Amino acid sequence: MLSVTLHHVSLIVTDLDRALDFYQRAFGLDRLARPPFKTPGVWLACGDIQIHLVHNPAGSFRPVPTVDNNDWHFSFRTDNFYEVLDHLLAMGFRENVPVDDPWHIMVLRQGLAGFPQLYVRDPDGNIIEVNGAPAEQPPLWPTTGTA
Repeated sequence: MLSVTLHHVSLIVTDLDRALDFYQRAFGLDRLARPPFKTPGVWLACGDIQIHLVHNPAGSFRPVPTVDNNDWHFSFRTDNFYEVLDHLLAMGFRENVPVDDPWHIMVLRQGLAGFPQLYVRDPDGNIIEVNGAPAEQPPLWPTTGTA
């Protein structure tokens, strides 16, 4: 069996300074050194993995302006779910705004996966999940060898 771990998640952003400010304020990520690639970008530390913000003025291919947990997203796990939720609400995210509002937050206080989850969008529309999954979680469903 192969042994792999996630190294980084790369996100397309249209305004690098705005995206850097968002990820540092919303999630407290620290900036890492980055090689001098031709394309501007920023690397951020997130535990044992990294978030790579890559500047592309044209943006992403994702045209849907809503939070959708069934769409492409990545997830932060936390031991303090409600602390993160309160922090994001203090930043201006709201559950009671229209789903296409950039400040919409979708909160599943008891998701089907068995732990609380929330979903927000960054300034470029990238979907971010934050969940309270146990740090050491056994598989919830039988594995069949297929995705």
